[in-house]
Amino acid sequence: MRRLLSVGARIAGAAALVLAAAGASQAQTLDAVRERGFLICGATNPLPGFAQMDAEGRWSGFDVDLCRGIAAAVFGNPDLIEFRSLRGEARFAPLQTGEVDVLTRNGPWTQRRDTLYGASYVAPSFYDGQAFMVAQSLGFVSAYELDDVSICVVDSAGDLERMEEFFFANQATYTEVVYEDVADLAVAYVAGSCQAVSASGRQLQAIRRALPEPASHRILPERISKELMGPVVREGDDQWFNIVKWTMFALIDAEEVGITSLNIDSLAAARTPAVRRILGVEGDFGAPLGLKAEFMSNVIRAIGNYSELYDRHFGPQTGAALLRGQNALWSNGGLLYAPPVR
Repeated sequence: MRRLLSVGARIAGAAALVLAAAGASQAQTLDAVRERGFLICGATNPLPGFAQMDAEGRWSGFDVDLCRGIAAAVFGNPDLIEFRSLRGEARFAPLQTGEVDVLTRNGPWTQRRDTLYGASYVAPSFYDGQAFMVAQSLGFVSAYELDDVSICVVDSAGDLERMEEFFFANQATYTEVVYEDVADLAVAYVAGSCQAVSASGRQLQAIRRALPEPASHRILPERISKELMGPVVREGDDQWFNIVKWTMFALIDAEEVGITSLNIDSLAAARTPAVRRILGVEGDFGAPLGLKAEFMSNVIRAIGNYSELYDRHFGPQTGAALLRGQNALWSNGGLLYAPPVR
């Protein structure tokens, strides 16, 4: 019995040492990024508006700019970055093994994903959920008006069940046209197999942008499920977690106090304490993170505030404007909220 206890103690001790070593290695993300000289960001497979690569290999999109903001926070230069496109089934392993430093696009935030895979969701960057898209010519402006319509939907991820519950609750009639994959929805909708499509708002936006006349189609404002998207980092590195978190919060706080990439230099002499703290001219809020005092200023100068970021990729100039809805500031009826810099 003593020998068994002794062996058990040695195994437990060895396991503790392995865990401690892993924790120590994970706690050095900022040092590793600086030593390497650039940030490695895991992006999604191409999803128009969020992440896409052009013919010359240049990445752009909402999630891509979030990565550029993190690079600006760390280096003061948003271009010191490398993007890697990750398939949906290969998200967390590259993060766990250190192949990437951060994921800015991933599966929606769930308890399981946040606790089982050695990864931590940092903060919401985009609120989404299952929605409906229809042709403008049908005249619908709300999902609650839908009645006697045919709707294309995939039979996975609960989309079909949620849609059935929504129409049952509203005592409206519809005809479901079921497909196996999201890619089928666009083909069926264009072919006229259904009058509406139901999927996540971001998927509908990607479908809409690929249509010949995107502005002729409307994504209705209601969401019948809740999905939180946001940056993901490895577990066990609080410093890196906080760097990514406050990069995200800086974008939101900057919009709230009116700091933009266009006026940021003219605000250096501002007397408003909230503005001065974000710009790094009053107090040093970068030191606890291992960053420069002006790290938030560098982020805003590089990619703008949250409003600029959103408008750049989902605004009218894209030809397929997406209402901010849930992604508006809390003061404008949305869910976007960040702690103050103080």
